[in-house]
Amino acid sequence: MSIDPKQLQNIVEGALLASGKPLNMQRLQSLFEGTEPAPDRESLLDALDAIEVSLEGRGFELKRVASGYRLQVRAEFAPWVGRLWEEKPQRYSRALLETLALIAYRQPLTRGEIEEVRGVAVSTNIIRTLLERDWVRVVGHREVPGTPALYATTRTCLDYFNLQSLDQLPSLAEI
Repeated sequence: MSIDPKQLQNIVEGALLASGKPLNMQRLQSLFEGTEPAPDRESLLDALDAIEVSLEGRGFELKRVASGYRLQVRAEFAPWVGRLWEEKPQRYSRALLETLALIAYRQPLTRGEIEEVRGVAVSTNIIRTLLERDWVRVVGHREVPGTPALYATTRTCLDYFNLQSLDQLPSLAEI
């Protein structure tokens, strides 16, 4: 007995609502292990398309980000929904955002290369914050004296900024 398209749509929607993080296609397919016949990739994509259409004009949307799909509040309603949380959203310093932007546009690069472009020393706290938030990671070491770490952005960073890939960043000419 196969799962009908509407039931599949409801299962996927429920999983997206219950999940605390984006679900990729493999994770969605794993929900149906032991189900005969398990829905194929095309059926899951159809269900995701149907969910997206059904959410038009609603307060939340289906969003595709780097690590999969998630349901999220539409950006235009964020000022009201944000009032549900008493703590203030974290503010990031200009230095942290500049460092992150340099890593995103020129990755992989070392702390020394970041300092060369910015013209000032990069605080250890900035690198630590980016690593703790899992926005950047060490992807290797440069083969020079001291073997400095090479930093690159992560999928978590892309998810946070609602991006599927770095190609969606505005070009430097636009900025």
